[in-house]
Amino acid sequence: MASPAAIREAPAWHRFTPGQRLARFAITLAIVAAIVASIRSIEVIPEFLVDAPEQMADLLMRMWPPDWSHYPSTVHEALMETIHIASLGTLLALVMALPVGVLAAHNLVPSTPVNLAAKLVLVSSRSVNSLVWALLFVGIFGPGALAGTLAIAFRSIGFVGKLFGEALEEAQPGPIEALTAAGAPWVSRMTFGYWPQVKPAFWSIALFRWDINVRESAVLGLVGAGGIGMALDAAMNLFQWDRVAVILVAIFAIVVVAEIVVTQVRQRVI
Repeated sequence: MASPAAIREAPAWHRFTPGQRLARFAITLAIVAAIVASIRSIEVIPEFLVDAPEQMADLLMRMWPPDWSHYPSTVHEALMETIHIASLGTLLALVMALPVGVLAAHNLVPSTPVNLAAKLVLVSSRSVNSLVWALLFVGIFGPGALAGTLAIAFRSIGFVGKLFGEALEEAQPGPIEALTAAGAPWVSRMTFGYWPQVKPAFWSIALFRWDINVRESAVLGLVGAGGIGMALDAAMNLFQWDRVAVILVAIFAIVVVAEIVVTQVRQRVI
């Protein structure tokens, strides 16, 4: 048995080393400083925060009850246009993104410069927000559904292409090697080797992106890119809050329906 003196002289256990504790303190200090700097830069006005609940209650009172007579005259057509924008934009994105995803997959195209160029296209698409794309295409083609459709398509290229390219790179090499040894051409290797392996991922990506695009296309109209967002912007500018309530309910309903549709299709397709 160790003597009491030996026990007293045993070094104390610490979870972190002095260097680790110093690094954690420095990171915490940097986070706190960033939060303080952010709060100071956005110029939060305390009076507005105190008054916010009262303003919210007043706004909700103006919205209630919703005037459902607006739905057949203006809201329904704008809602259908939103669905068309999301659907056509997703379809265009699939057409443009799949070749880029193939070029980004190193096991299909073993050329580093080509892979990097394809990944640059995918990163460029994802780095620009859909509203920015919409503003760009509104400036080129004018306000309307065409600008919204192209904004959805170009925004979705990066998402679809990246996930599809990663699915191709994760494909098992065994079937492809067997087809190559049998002398199968590139198209046959893609059709019978890669496609059966990536088909579940492809449908998941397509359905998930369409679900996202339904949500995004609902707000593109705020910058003039068509859809129900334009009806929402017009109603807010005219202070027609009962009509705004109908539009918000319609947006919520179409998002829920899109979620249900995607779930049911995934269960049957995948």
